[in-house]
Amino acid sequence: MNLRILNARMPGRMGRLSPGLCTVALALALAALSGCSTMAPKYSRPAAPVPTAWPNGQAYQSEAAKPSPKAVAGITWREFFVDPQLQKLIDLALKNNRDLRIAALNIERFQALYQIRRADLMPRIDANAAYSAQRVPADLSATGKSMTVEQYSIGLGVSSYELDLFGRVQSLRDQALEQYLATEQAQASIRISLVAQVSAGYLALAADRERLSLARKTLANQMEFYKLINSRVEAGVSSALDLHQARSSVDAARVDIARYMTLAAQDENALSLVVGSNLPTDLLPQSFSETLSSLKDIAPGLPSDVLLHRPDILQAEGDLKGANANIGAARAAFFPRITLVSSIGFGSDELAGLFKGDSFTWSFAPRITLPIFDGGSTRANLKVAEVDRDIAVARYEKAIQTAFREVADGLAQRGTIDEQLEAQQSLTNATAESFRLSQARYDKGVDSYLTVLDSQRSLYTAQQNLIGVRLVRLANLVTLYKVLGGGSR
Repeated sequence: MNLRILNARMPGRMGRLSPGLCTVALALALAALSGCSTMAPKYSRPAAPVPTAWPNGQAYQSEAAKPSPKAVAGITWREFFVDPQLQKLIDLALKNNRDLRIAALNIERFQALYQIRRADLMPRIDANAAYSAQRVPADLSATGKSMTVEQYSIGLGVSSYELDLFGRVQSLRDQALEQYLATEQAQASIRISLVAQVSAGYLALAADRERLSLARKTLANQMEFYKLINSRVEAGVSSALDLHQARSSVDAARVDIARYMTLAAQDENALSLVVGSNLPTDLLPQSFSETLSSLKDIAPGLPSDVLLHRPDILQAEGDLKGANANIGAARAAFFPRITLVSSIGFGSDELAGLFKGDSFTWSFAPRITLPIFDGGSTRANLKVAEVDRDIAVARYEKAIQTAFREVADGLAQRGTIDEQLEAQQSLTNATAESFRLSQARYDKGVDSYLTVLDSQRSLYTAQQNLIGVRLVRLANLVTLYKVLGGGSR
């Protein structure tokens, strides 16, 4: 509340008023003694509700259970994403992405809120000056004549400072601090997700461009073959059925070209949104084969490494600590609150006499508030704080369980993707040889064109699937880097 300097004049000399001069100093001294402890329950980190080792079995590599020589959180993204073009795109995203910008602003906001709570631990000293004039009518004047009363005042004082004897203000400050630290972890989590999003979008664009290139090559080959069959039909060597079958292959390739052109354009749009700016053409991948060596391999390490370094888990723990501190504030509300209001200054009915004579004034007005009956709201507030803490515990445990599941899923895919890639490569090689032999047999008149068409379609499907499996393998590395708490630096 605002402090007004009293215009009370004390008898005697200025030296006799030394107790009044010490009121502000007294408030500062009491501030140093208050707030030394809180009534918040002692914090202890909940036990992780997950196994101490990653899953094992046929779908997992045996290396997954071994410690990592270097925690993934300590690996910078530049060490992992080694493609120069991809690194430049990630740099652009870190500068321009709006989600990351919002996260940075949230940090500033919670930092300011923490400063506000911390400032509550110290007295607020205000300087003020006031002037008032009032006309008193003759009927109300002691002299029987109308008069104008003027008052001038200037002073320095402490307004409504709470002595934090039971730690209520300090508990609120601790809660604000944990919220601030949690927002820092939230920003780190967003940075890691952003790096992963840019990388995944970059790889998806490269894969769809590779698929588009394959569809165009297939169309060119099918057009050449269609012309050849057309000439054979005109010569009476092949039937109209062969010509229509060849035409169907041409149209199928045209459909795929249109589809992959759409997908590639959509990939660019999605990547542009994540980066937060226009995409330089020279930074976009031209073919998927150029990106196969753009990522490094990583070791998963132990679950404890992930649980200690994943920012989203640290954020959940920060929220839990904040809720724990809020219980201290709710408990302190049951005890008396002592508020100090004090001031020193000068007052006079003339401006010229403001600092002359016996114009010195002071006031000291401590106030004690003890809750007696509030309809149960104080107890209900404590219950709310305790339930909020329990909710934060559940969310923290859920964050750990989710992290464990994400890593386990990534490791399961990692343990099988190389075998799948090897099998898909072998299948592609076999279908390519089958297509070559069927075409040779058709040229010699041994087989019908239907055999060639089936072989060609099988080869095209196998080649497209091979691109897809390669994309899955690289995307799995990106996912593992993210879910293992990859460094955001």
